[in-house]
Amino acid sequence: MKRLFDIILAFAGLVVLFPLFVAVAILIKLDSKSPVFYRGVRIGRFGKPFKIFKFRTMVANAEKLGGPSTSADDPRLTNAGKYIRRYNLDELPQFINVLKGEMSIVGPRPEVPQCAKLFAEEEKVILTVRPGILG
Repeated sequence: MKRLFDIILAFAGLVVLFPLFVAVAILIKLDSKSPVFYRGVRIGRFGKPFKIFKFRTMVANAEKLGGPSTSADDPRLTNAGKYIRRYNLDELPQFINVLKGEMSIVGPRPEVPQCAKLFAEEEKVILTVRPGILG
C-alpha cells in the first residue's frame, strides 16, 4: 500500500512540478556549463547503492574539491545553487528515484557511502527500509 502511495504521489508531483523543473533547469544552465542533474551515490535499502537525482547546485566535480557536507557559504556552490538550496528545490528530482523504487516519499535520508560504512550494528537497522525524501 505504501509503495502504491509513493508511486501516485511521485508521479503527480512530477507532473504538477514540471514547469518548475524546466525553470530550475534553465537557471542552472544559465549559471554554469555543468549538467542539470547531480547523480551522487547513496546507500539505499539493504545497503544497495543507487544514484540519487538532485538538481546541481555546485560546480562540476565538487565532491573531489571537498567533503560530502556543505555549508551555506561553501565556495563550491554556484550562484543559482545558493538560491536553489535555500528553497530546497534541489531535492525535487528525487521523485524520479521514488518512481524507480529506490526511495520512498517518507523514510530516513539516504546516506553517502562513507557515512553508511561507519554505522554501528544497531544503526544498520535503518538500511532495512527505503530511504525517503522526507525524514
